[in-house]
Amino acid sequence: MKSPRIVLASTSPYRRALLERLRLPFEVRSPQIDEARLPGEAARATALRLAEAKARAIASSCPAALIIGSDQVAALGETHLGKPGNHERAVAQLRLMRGKEVVFHTALALVNSETGAVQTAEIPTTVAFRSYTDAEIERYLAAEQPYDCAGSAKIEGLGIILVEHVRGDDPSALIGLPLARLASMLRQEGVTVV
Repeated sequence: MKSPRIVLASTSPYRRALLERLRLPFEVRSPQIDEARLPGEAARATALRLAEAKARAIASSCPAALIIGSDQVAALGETHLGKPGNHERAVAQLRLMRGKEVVFHTALALVNSETGAVQTAEIPTTVAFRSYTDAEIERYLAAEQPYDCAGSAKIEGLGIILVEHVRGDDPSALIGLPLARLASMLRQEGVTVV
């Protein structure tokens, strides 16, 4: 049986690197969607909506394919922490998070463009940040420049020094693509993973 075509609906280098761990051939497409939060929308709901929207945006141009969409929204209470984009916003985010717990809601969608079947999941990861200093923030940002990461901390890199502990079911979810859940979804679509 021929393995279905797999397409990652993302331009994230982090998601691409994670998907490469599964050792399956895949393509990458940019989903080109509006990622704005809807008024009053909870972080979990935003992540799920955007993950599915990314996959669906690609599905029409990729017949007979399995399309993977993923999104992550960091939440400190009701405050959503997106990608900072620059140094000043990263400093503000890291100051806000210090000594607190932040929940990173990572959503996953797998769309079968041939059958229309959709699988979705949200994998929350709670990160307790330690009470680091402003000087530590500056040294960290100078070293890593995580301006394209929700919450301004790359846990897979030097950002680990900002953390007291992490609670979650899938360590890859925190980086941006929950591989354990994705492997399960792919198996349900007949893909041999390993």
